[in-house]
Amino acid sequence: MQRIVLDTNCLLMSIPRKSPYHQILLDFLAGKYLLCVSNEVVLEYEEILTRKVGSLVANNIINAILASSNTIFINPQKRYQLIKADPDDNKFVDCAISANAKYIVSQDHHYDVIRFNPEFDFTAIDIDAFLAILKGGSLVN
Repeated sequence: MQRIVLDTNCLLMSIPRKSPYHQILLDFLAGKYLLCVSNEVVLEYEEILTRKVGSLVANNIINAILASSNTIFINPQKRYQLIKADPDDNKFVDCAISANAKYIVSQDHHYDVIRFNPEFDFTAIDIDAFLAILKGGSLVN
């Protein structure tokens, strides 16, 4: 099963039932991939989701993530500081490296520094590419 790190904005995009990306949340709940999170990632999820969708929905999503057997909790031991454009997003890179994740799913272009970089065992893909993978497609470089 694929290990992924989901950027906060992509998690947010997957919440509304009418969103074309809601299937990403449903597939997580159905156990179709492993979501890798660190304490820092969960705290950001909680902060942003509470601000954007309210505390009730945010708590339900966070509790589902924390209780899921498809969640892998990571404690990164090293800070890589690869994202210079938005250093706050390094928490996702640190988590992905420590988790041996296959993908960071993000819409942010500052992840281009790692996108398909042979130096890393993972890559950053956008939400449409991840949705296509979940639907049985493959990632095209």
